[in-house]
Amino acid sequence: AHGSPTRQIRDFANVKQLYEAIGKAFGVKSTDILYCTLNTHKVDMTRLLGGQIGLDDFLFAHVKGDTKTAKILKDGPALGLTISDNGAGYAFIKKIREDSIMSRHQVVAVGDHIQAINGQDLTGSRHFEVARILKEIPIGSEFTITLVEPRKAFDAIAPRGAMGATQKELKPGEARKTLRMKSNGAAVVEDEPTSDVQTTITKIDDLLEQFVGIRDGELSSTMFHIAKECKEADAFAAQLDAQLTDFEFPDDF
Repeated sequence: AHGSPTRQIRDFANVKQLYEAIGKAFGVKSTDILYCTLNTHKVDMTRLLGGQIGLDDFLFAHVKGDTKTAKILKDGPALGLTISDNGAGYAFIKKIREDSIMSRHQVVAVGDHIQAINGQDLTGSRHFEVARILKEIPIGSEFTITLVEPRKAFDAIAPRGAMGATQKELKPGEARKTLRMKSNGAAVVEDEPTSDVQTTITKIDDLLEQFVGIRDGELSSTMFHIAKECKEADAFAAQLDAQLTDFEFPDDF
């Protein structure tokens, strides 16, 4: 994302292995990679790499920049943050709601990695764990958040953003292919989701944001596929508890 030469990355089956391959190709630590965006060098949270990569997508890796801290007074129940993670141990801010507690603090920005809260190192924490810690901070108390911003790209490199994927021409009836990296470590090539399927997955993601305070396209996709295999609502709820027990979803969700 910062104007380096391009490299072809191969031999990976999950996000962590992808970051390791990128680090090896460019001579950087894989632990310095915060996240990747698809077909843009910008910190665009709508173009984040999730569990699926189009076979003709162009990846841009965003690495660690400066560390900064902010003191936040939690004077209401909701901070106004939506949190995601990179699948390899870093949670980051995906959205800040307008007129929220966090929007008052200019130092806090979309795309920042949440490194620590009140000195507690959050490296390796999932997005829902970080959201839970923030939710449990008592109203009326002040806390310190340590953030790592993505390294800024050079202005002169901005035109590279137009160097996106080259879409190959599809034959009649042929679907575009994606590489899906599953949570169990397997990677499979499958048809790109239809617009109806993607709309449903986005609705699930919206509910995750509303009830849990996170957005995670791969988690939403996993829920969609679990639901497809269940004929009854009770069976679906049981499978959520069995396969995604760490999330502790509230009953209303």
